[in-house]
Amino acid sequence: MTQYVLAAQAADGGGYSMIIMMVAIFAIMYFFMIRPQQKKQKEIKNFQNSLVEGSKVVTASGIYGTVKRINLENNSLDVEIAKGVVVTMDRNYVFASPADQQTK
Repeated sequence: MTQYVLAAQAADGGGYSMIIMMVAIFAIMYFFMIRPQQKKQKEIKNFQNSLVEGSKVVTASGIYGTVKRINLENNSLDVEIAKGVVVTMDRNYVFASPADQQTK
């Protein structure tokens, strides 16, 4: 009878270690995966909000260009991708400046 009680107590202690292990795994995932991604998204959003006319940019599709006009009403940009060629795109699809791409 005593063996059954000891076995039951040992099983309960094993449950706590499993919970601690799961919390540790979640903490590791948060600090190595989730937090850096949130930080990167915040940097991109700050870059998009700091755009001014004449800024050099790289679009999500990899096209280099210069911001010619910013339309805050519909959240779009006019980007000159070649001399005399201006495209309108959503502000959320501009991710970096060419200088940022070279330093990374």
